Amino acid sequence: MRTERIPPAALDHMAVTELIGAVLLAPVQLPSGPIEKGARLDPAQAEALQAAAGALSGPVVLAWLEADELHEDEAAWRLARAVGGQGVIAGPPHQSRVDLTAERAGVLHVNVEPLSRLNRIDPIEVFTLYHGSAVKAGEVVASVKVAPHVVPSSVIKKGEAFATGNTRLIRVAPYLPLDVGAIVVEPVTDEELARFEAAVRRKVTALGGKLDGVAAVAAHSFHEFEAKARGALEYLVLQRRLQVVLVAGVSIGDPLSPFLATLETLGGQILRRGVPAHPGSMLWLAELSGARLLGAPHCSTFIATTAADLILPRMMTGEAVNAETVAELGHGGLLGPAMRFRFPEYARRDSVTNMKGEEVKT
Repeated sequence: MRTERIPPAALDHMAVTELIGAVLLAPVQLPSGPIEKGARLDPAQAEALQAAAGALSGPVVLAWLEADELHEDEAAWRLARAVGGQGVIAGPPHQSRVDLTAERAGVLHVNVEPLSRLNRIDPIEVFTLYHGSAVKAGEVVASVKVAPHVVPSSVIKKGEAFATGNTRLIRVAPYLPLDVGAIVVEPVTDEELARFEAAVRRKVTALGGKLDGVAAVAAHSFHEFEAKARGALEYLVLQRRLQVVLVAGVSIGDPLSPFLATLETLGGQILRRGVPAHPGSMLWLAELSGARLLGAPHCSTFIATTAADLILPRMMTGEAVNAETVAELGHGGLLGPAMRFRFPEYARRDSVTNMKGEEVKT
């Protein structure tokens, strides 16, 4: 890269053709308006700069690209295309920055460890929202940038090869129009059941799905309970083939729970007992015939904003959520008011209530 600090007197004698394509390394204020640093001078800008040479108060700093160099905008654009995967749209470059936006509402996936390694390549900069974030259509999920105005093309090629070799680093999994089942095991009044159903329906609908109704499992004897629990699971999972089922009123702390015993009898298995996040640490995750069951000890867990609202969006993209998925919640799992941004939009803007209709402060 050839760089020069050109005094106004020397600029006055330069040909306009020599200025075209040069990169401005410091902003310049012309009578017609400013030219920002990093601008690659087009014919009109070059002519205006040369014509205003006599009015400039100081030198102009310019750089001319060599054959093996790239302007910052082209470098960022090429990196953005390599970094962004499915469900991500790269916008136009602006001052060496290219924003990546979500094509549709869904869940952001970031390959965090490879991203860190990519950012060790000087001077590449890629920054994102948190992995697992629920995002809206059109929301900026990541940005790609390079620090210098001119960079060696070999560096960008290295970054491109690394990003594509890691199956792209950033993607957005869209919500799917899934039918969701719900089972309530704990004794509840009609009013509490209606409140639970309304809360779950609102959340599922916001995530692009549809609540398929709520099955209430209540009985006076163990055998009656077992039969009703079995019937609910067989209908929702084995007959309807629903991928997502929410279960309220089953404590994972009870190893003798008849519901869990019934689940295992049908061939299901517990994938995770407890969640490293609060509120919602008593959630549990199970699998039955390919379906995912997200369980909680109380209906109020699904009514309030809890860790369930970090897991449910991922389930609604069709992701086979597992123990590893749950383990990731520990980083940022103190879900106080300052962490509300981690939740889907419905939980960010609305107050949430418990079973009594009282507002819950997360």
